Amino acid sequence: MVLDKLGSSLKDTLKKIAGSVLVDKKLINELVKDIQKALLQSDVNVKLVFNLTNQIKKRALEEETPPGLTKKEHLVNIVYEELVKFLGEEKAEIKITKKPFKIMMVGLFGSGKTTTIGKLAKYFQKRGKKVAAVGLDVHRPAAPDQLKQIMDQLNAPCFIDKKEKDPEKIYKEFKDKLDKFDIVLIDTAGRDALSDDLIQEINKVNDLIQPDEKLLVISADIGQAAQKQAEAFHDSCGVTGVVATKMDGTAKGGGALTACAATDAPIKFIGTGEKVDDLEIFNPKGFVGRLLGMGDIEALLEKAKLAMPEEKAEKATKKFLKGDFNLHDLYEQMSAMKKMGSLSKLMEMVPGMGQLKLPKEMLDVQEEKLEKWKIAMDSMTQEELENPDLISASRIDRIAKGAGVSTKDVRDLIKQYKQSKKMVKMFKGKSPKNMQKMLKKFKGNIPGM
Repeated sequence: MVLDKLGSSLKDTLKKIAGSVLVDKKLINELVKDIQKALLQSDVNVKLVFNLTNQIKKRALEEETPPGLTKKEHLVNIVYEELVKFLGEEKAEIKITKKPFKIMMVGLFGSGKTTTIGKLAKYFQKRGKKVAAVGLDVHRPAAPDQLKQIMDQLNAPCFIDKKEKDPEKIYKEFKDKLDKFDIVLIDTAGRDALSDDLIQEINKVNDLIQPDEKLLVISADIGQAAQKQAEAFHDSCGVTGVVATKMDGTAKGGGALTACAATDAPIKFIGTGEKVDDLEIFNPKGFVGRLLGMGDIEALLEKAKLAMPEEKAEKATKKFLKGDFNLHDLYEQMSAMKKMGSLSKLMEMVPGMGQLKLPKEMLDVQEEKLEKWKIAMDSMTQEELENPDLISASRIDRIAKGAGVSTKDVRDLIKQYKQSKKMVKMFKGKSPKNMQKMLKKFKGNIPGM
């Protein structure tokens, strides 16, 4: 998980509230000390930490408990709300308002600019946008080839000129070809440090291109130093947002996030891994929800929507409400889950599941099982997929041999199917309205939703 240690520390703090007999000054002081310790260990600026915890303490001691909440629930809600405010409060989304919509990437060497362009390209492709990239980094010899390689993997055009050393000339060379794209991602040069010549070059390119968004890419492992970078880039070329990369593998991520949140450049995306899909819109509410083990329903629904087209999801829902369910349906569910990402990341988004400290080995085994089950289904006949009750012991042997898996794997799959079918039958005849009520009730247990 992103900021794993911070999340574990904050969850332990909430458990202390849940296990306490009463909410008094002593408990509030202990809670404040625990939060201070957790944030300082995650490299968050001392002054920011004390400002935050003083506000939590003030509200906890002075506010009346609202009707319908216990004192414990109110205290948890205060922690949640203040952490959300601390990280920027509202998500700062990119709204595509024209064609082509130009996004210029800026940042220092090693921040992950080029890789982030690939992630952004995939992000917008998934949302039906036609994307291209332009390489204007003329100082790093490998930059044009790296950018082209990334875009080729996504079957998206990449405009580069390795012979030309003037970024303005390169852009002018390809300018007329960019009009047919929805999104144009522009890679610019980096330096080892924020120098005058880098600022001058970025300003010239900025004046020529007039990008709709200027995203500063910052590596989260620089911690609190992110604030100085964000402010300097913002003052020089007016960045409109920040992408924090390498959030999955650093203890300093808390410092980078809060440092950027303290500037006028909002965090718009975070990189959560090395794969091209490991990019998320930074939503303070959902992010804090995951840190505290409360989940992130919005992100989960977004992933589900992208994994299964609306028409297919609607068809599946109608079958579900009729009580119909076969291995085809299970296969669709599993394919959608695979597209949504790793089980461990999905678990963080489900309310309550983030508080369960499930071993990573267990989640890895579950993912391995899903893969084997998909292979086993590929070895089944159409008749078996539509009517799994036909699958006898001899058929299980045939399926296992054809798929190269064990008979136990196939039996586990049949068992999973029967359990899923039993659950589907429980909902047979329920109206979509009743299902929505259940979902609302489910969402209502999460602060801020």
